[in-house]
Amino acid sequence: MAVVLFAALLLLAWKFAATLFLIFAGVLLGVALNAITGLLGRVIPLPHALRLTIVCLALAAVLAGVMVLGGTTIAQQTAVLSNTIKSQLVTVKSFLEKNGVDTSYFNLSGLNSPSESSKTSEPSRLPGTAKTEETPAPNVQHNLPSAGTLASSGSAIVSQTLKLVLGTVSAVGNFFIVLFLGLCFAAQPAVYRKGLLSMTPAKHRATAAILVDRIGDTLERWLIAQMVTMAAVFLVTWIGLEIIGIQSSFILGIQAGLLAFIPTIGALLGGLIVVLASLASGWVAAASAFVLFLGVHALESYVLTPIIQRQALDIPPATLFAFQILLGIVFGVWGLALALPLLAIGKVVIDFLRADGEEPSVKAAS
Repeated sequence: MAVVLFAALLLLAWKFAATLFLIFAGVLLGVALNAITGLLGRVIPLPHALRLTIVCLALAAVLAGVMVLGGTTIAQQTAVLSNTIKSQLVTVKSFLEKNGVDTSYFNLSGLNSPSESSKTSEPSRLPGTAKTEETPAPNVQHNLPSAGTLASSGSAIVSQTLKLVLGTVSAVGNFFIVLFLGLCFAAQPAVYRKGLLSMTPAKHRATAAILVDRIGDTLERWLIAQMVTMAAVFLVTWIGLEIIGIQSSFILGIQAGLLAFIPTIGALLGGLIVVLASLASGWVAAASAFVLFLGVHALESYVLTPIIQRQALDIPPATLFAFQILLGIVFGVWGLALALPLLAIGKVVIDFLRADGEEPSVKAAS
């Protein structure tokens, strides 16, 4: 029965992995809000509900201020960054094709630069004909598209629009689900802790309470350290790119700070985006941005992580990277983003069970 129940739970978790990851993201948000509320309680001795309200209002005010004061700048820099990266990908595509590399494997065939589009849109002319002398050809019949063509084009437009709308609604819905779960978990952490412990047998309830508290403390320390690291990466990247003179420095700093939540892979992806965006300003700017990326990566890996996160997690980099690749391939973006906290929970459980198993032998030897 135990084996069958365990297999059924694994099958259920596999089938509803996206939903479970969404719930786990809400739990992490609740743990983060609870950690910030606890830090505020060391300064201001107020009830938990009032401190949580102050934290939520402060975070909402900061987010609203960023959107109001820098909303136009963020929108403009996002558009510039998107066009810059597209043009650089077109340049890379042309360079690879010129050197005999097939780019169809990388799915770059759909990228066309404006110059290429204008060239393909021009009508073909015979050599020696004047460019300005263009006379319409006689007896040209302009056939209207058939009803089937119009129907297929309309259905394609409707399907693409519906796909875009559904994707936007899904993303916004997931955001509010995570936000709602985080606020609920942070508002009454003792209630959910008690409910979780009530599902364990009575004889193991005290042991389960110790394990749950250790997991909560570990996640709180890691999340606080991670928020400090993300803020430092954002500031250093933004100021450094602004000094170098790279366009879209603010939005590049934001994406570097957000990607710092994902160890190793997030830093590499953020550095690649920064270097690609810097190529439009010349090779000197790109080289300077690459040196800045190396400096930020060294700051994150050899200064912030050892000092700030030393008391939070102690996971070997190779183990973390392998676990990230595994969850990223199996579960996609969710698995890649949440690999570290899941691995941290697994490590706490393994260390606890190992210490609990060694304790009776130690007592017997004494």
